[in-house]
Amino acid sequence: MDYILIAAGLVGLFLGGEALVRGAIAIAARLCLPPLLIGLTVVGFGTSMPEMLVSVDAAMKGVPDIAVGNIVGSNIGNILLIVGVSALIWPIRVAAGTLGRDTTVMMLATLALIVPFWAGSIGFIYGVALLSGLVAYLIWAYRSSDSEAAEDVEITIMPLWRAGLWVAGGLLALMFGARFLVDGAVNIARAHGVSEAYIGLTIVAIGTSLPELATSLVAALRRQSEIAIGNIVGSNIFNILGILGVTAILSPIPVANRFLRFDLPVLIVVTATLTALLLTRPTIGRKTGMALLTGYGAYLWLAQG
Repeated sequence: MDYILIAAGLVGLFLGGEALVRGAIAIAARLCLPPLLIGLTVVGFGTSMPEMLVSVDAAMKGVPDIAVGNIVGSNIGNILLIVGVSALIWPIRVAAGTLGRDTTVMMLATLALIVPFWAGSIGFIYGVALLSGLVAYLIWAYRSSDSEAAEDVEITIMPLWRAGLWVAGGLLALMFGARFLVDGAVNIARAHGVSEAYIGLTIVAIGTSLPELATSLVAALRRQSEIAIGNIVGSNIFNILGILGVTAILSPIPVANRFLRFDLPVLIVVTATLTALLLTRPTIGRKTGMALLTGYGAYLWLAQG
């Protein structure tokens, strides 16, 4: 029964994420937002809604290890797994300096986790600080978007009422999917003696990252590099500043010591690696993509300890 719950949850998250992103992109197109900004905000943040609902639901149910593991594991998976697979399909090319602002924010947001992880909890005040950082980033991104070059993106124009229905239906599917996934994951972890942190870092994190995977793969197949990588960078920023911020405001989150000892250092290293790649190389090729995937496999194996 628990595996059925997880399967149903994953289906709900995937379909809900797809519907939400489709509706959100249509609304953004109506507002004449540039493609890069759509990738960083509307798509990146929209595909992070599964992480949002899963982490909030887990924290409210008293399983903080799944809430924290979901965010940390999703960000690691976004870089090592999704960027890796996307680069294997088609080399990722982004103009030098295009994502300088956004990768810097992503790196700073990741480093901002050191203080609460060291303290052992993310409380209300720190949650407000994280969320304020997200608001500041969005304002900055919006004001500077007009001067940014971006590639053409094929976007289906639809009436606002239909786009609104896609968004509403997507959110509803996400809510049920998140609940099913958390319930099934917690039950399996307790039944088999697997730590809730590891379940959160792997099964839950990979499950909630399915929308990011689908979005980036489609963008890679269409050779829309800026959308593919913008989706990942925007999602990682939103996961930390938005999701952890909102979750901590609703319910203080205890942070297990294992996250400080192992998972956060891994996240910092892989985030710094992606930042360096985007700032110093015009292309993330297939060899780099394979190296990222190999790194993800190694992380999954080492994270069991």
